[in-house]
Amino acid sequence: MISVVMPVYQEERALPTTLRSLLTQPGDYEVLIVDGGSTDRTCEVVRAEPRARVFTAPKGRASQMNEGAAHARGEWLLFLHADTVLPPGALKRLNDLEADPSVQAGGFLHRFSGDDWRLRLISFLDNVRCGRSKIIYGDQALFVRRSLFERLGGFPPQPILEDVAFCERLLRETTPVLLSPPVVTDARKFVQMGIWRSFLRVLLIILHVEFRLPVLPRAFFQDVR
Repeated sequence: MISVVMPVYQEERALPTTLRSLLTQPGDYEVLIVDGGSTDRTCEVVRAEPRARVFTAPKGRASQMNEGAAHARGEWLLFLHADTVLPPGALKRLNDLEADPSVQAGGFLHRFSGDDWRLRLISFLDNVRCGRSKIIYGDQALFVRRSLFERLGGFPPQPILEDVAFCERLLRETTPVLLSPPVVTDARKFVQMGIWRSFLRVLLIILHVEFRLPVLPRAFFQDVR
């Protein structure tokens, strides 16, 4: 079975679409949603879906995802952002991979919704980066066997780049696979921030990770809702 763990915070806009898409997937899976203290309609949206198990944790993706993982029952843990949609058949494919011990972790190629060429460029560069480094970002639907996740101690308790830090540990144990077709992330946050500004932000994050540049200020990772 797959345990889909979804950290949420103030996601009333994107969450309904993500949940509808997720719950039409065939396969053997459970859905665990961990709220980080939303004050909008996020919890109302979640509690209207009886197939989802709901938990709470202090705000922060690491904290929320670790909380969900602690209650998971599946062989696989799949960490899904509230504004990201899995490709058709993704969970059934992971069910089939359970019997292959050579696959211990992985993620999906990525693209943004819409047809703006600038967003496609950002996704292309991100996919090239991921293929080279094997560092899987959170919006690529990272999946990992639960036993390995627990052995690595889960996501480190840091406020930003917890996905990068976890994958750096993961690479000491296995080489994650990268699956296609891609997951699709709602582009609204990039559009709202400004596509070129978002593009620069992504490049700076990549440079920060690849070349161990000085720590970026927390404000650089400010939420956009």
